[in-house]
Amino acid sequence: MRLPRYRGAPVAVVGNGPVGQTTALLLARWGIPVVLLDQQPTRRLVGSRSICQHRDVLDLWDAVGAGARIAAEGVTWRTARTYYRGQELFSITLPDPGRSRFPPFVNISQSRTEQILDERIAQQPLIDVRWGHRVLDVRQCGSAVRLRCATEAGEVLVQASYAVLAAGAGAGDLRAALGVGFAGRSFDDRFLICDIRCELPGWEQERRFYFDPEWNPGRQVLIHPTPDSVYRIDWQVPPGFDLVAEERGGGLETRIRRIVGDRPYQVVWRSVYRFHARLVDRMRVGRVLLAGDCAHLMAPFGARGLNSGAQDAENAAWKLAFVLHGWAPETLLDSYHAERHAAARENLEVTAATMRFLVPHTPAEREHRRRVLERALHDPAARAQVDSGRLAEPFWYVDSPLTTPDPTRPFPGRPPRGAAPAVVPGVLVPDVPVRLADRPEVCRLREVVRDGFLALCGTGVDVAAVARVMAEVTAAPSRALAVDEIDGEGVLLGALGTRPGETWLVRPDGHLAAVAHGSDQVAVALRRGLGWPEAPG
Repeated sequence: MRLPRYRGAPVAVVGNGPVGQTTALLLARWGIPVVLLDQQPTRRLVGSRSICQHRDVLDLWDAVGAGARIAAEGVTWRTARTYYRGQELFSITLPDPGRSRFPPFVNISQSRTEQILDERIAQQPLIDVRWGHRVLDVRQCGSAVRLRCATEAGEVLVQASYAVLAAGAGAGDLRAALGVGFAGRSFDDRFLICDIRCELPGWEQERRFYFDPEWNPGRQVLIHPTPDSVYRIDWQVPPGFDLVAEERGGGLETRIRRIVGDRPYQVVWRSVYRFHARLVDRMRVGRVLLAGDCAHLMAPFGARGLNSGAQDAENAAWKLAFVLHGWAPETLLDSYHAERHAAARENLEVTAATMRFLVPHTPAEREHRRRVLERALHDPAARAQVDSGRLAEPFWYVDSPLTTPDPTRPFPGRPPRGAAPAVVPGVLVPDVPVRLADRPEVCRLREVVRDGFLALCGTGVDVAAVARVMAEVTAAPSRALAVDEIDGEGVLLGALGTRPGETWLVRPDGHLAAVAHGSDQVAVALRRGLGWPEAPG
């Protein structure tokens, strides 16, 4: 992807965790220089933390050279076993991933993910990493953002064109300085999390969820495999749980032995977490965008924290790049809040339902859970009501101001768990093989879409005319391709369901912006997808 040289001030990214790293790498891919700030003096590699990386996030990391490596090192469990009071309720075996390059997800420690992303950053000359910079204040002055930072050498001022705050949940002072609210709640129950290295034959590709086992009565235990024979174990523990006292009294040893038996084991890391459900009231404040845990906190069941933060990063990066290169108006950035705030709300609704089942707070909730679990012992129909967390999914921008609805393809709502979504405007296009004239090897559709706006032209469409219209609307990278010419394996047409005379306009993040009929509709849809105000009349 060849880009014009950008000569303006860099974008400041605050927070060198996975969300900040992803933001920086994606901006640099678009040719935008980045100053990446973090208050820590150097990288701290601590524990597993967010372990489950979703296929669509692996795919966007692949665009910056990290996805394949993270996927190769990670572990994908194939069977999910769920137990109630020592009896197995049911097991689910994941289907074969089929033609996708990546599995549905991989388990790999956040620390290892950060290391791999660090290596990619070190190879990117457009990213200036500055450890030991604690951002004290963020001020906006006309077309600039000024960040006052505390360092060992004293205070320094960093000037940027825009800033992305990805500094995590602890960025309360910065949120307050921007006048951003962070409403929500915190859960009283704690979760004891341990990374245990142990050989557990037969468990390497299984996730195990225990409701109310006799060795953790009234609460849950979740066990995930990760690389190198390390198992992530989460025990729900009561409010006020004291880990130090637990270790001194031998309680932790007893907990672990109830799971691993008399096998040798090593505690690699352990911690106690309290989960939160919070969301900012604004994800854009002028030239400052908020992303990841800085903007939203949710319980981890379903792996929606880091995954949604990475999707924040992609949404922010392409829009900032398009504005800074002059390919789109600044109003495009308004859609960052519109799209990602709605995504965070959906994630919070899903995780709130899970937490009501896992940690019921009222007699009615506790009775509902008991009835569901006991029915599930003998009634397969009740098993669908057992909620241990629905895996993260990309948000679908069907109501986005950038999306042009298609009345012939209404949004049918979320499909059943594990089913493929209907491809309608706003939905992420499927990852299918395509063959391009300028590439000798078969590539994937999502590789192509991430190079700019893509028009997929059905039969009877003048591809050259569509390409000319796109070039007239924007100087951004764009491409028009005939579906029947790139669909070398006969998969794309079936996956999309394109009809004669249609042009499918796909955004740089892979979401379908519109289905257009004729060049005039392509122009209107592209302007809308770039955030331009609609023409009067």
